[in-house]
Amino acid sequence: MKSLLKVIQLHKNEALLIKRAKANNREAQHVLYELHAPKMLSICRYYIKDIQHAEEAMLNGFFKVFSNIKSFKSEGSFEGWMRRIMVRESISFLRQQKNIEFAVEDVPEITNYNNETLSNLAVADIQQVIDSLPEGYKMVFVMYAIEGYKHHEIAELLNISEGTSKSQLFKARKMLQQQIKQLNKASNGTN
Repeated sequence: MKSLLKVIQLHKNEALLIKRAKANNREAQHVLYELHAPKMLSICRYYIKDIQHAEEAMLNGFFKVFSNIKSFKSEGSFEGWMRRIMVRESISFLRQQKNIEFAVEDVPEITNYNNETLSNLAVADIQQVIDSLPEGYKMVFVMYAIEGYKHHEIAELLNISEGTSKSQLFKARKMLQQQIKQLNKASNGTN
């Protein structure tokens, strides 16, 4: 019962912090930053391979969070609202770097693929495999498989067609499966 009260108390504290942050209280903004920075950095890191560039995108994202915090209506989760800002900031960073290429060809979407090969890999190995994808594949894969965006949302955010989004996801999954098989073979000593 006590842990339930802590969750309620944390929510009340965050609501109060948000209210204070909207009034430009720097201490409240700092506390919100400290609470959410690790998770927001991991979101930026999904998209941006270099940790320093991911940190830069996160900091720019937090600047936008606090510049626009008055527009947060408290109708959804604050974390979800920030998460969308971080995703957009990461995409914006990659666009500025001109690292995004989308191969335009329709490939059928396959929904029944095997995830068993992931079970033997460490999180760092999985992130490394994802990082090795071409930027277009990686961005669509992360948005769809990790962030939970739908193809029409991805298409809108990236200014591509839904077919291109589906194609990029298909190719990313295929490439990931090949690389994970190779890693599993190497770790099992069956090269």
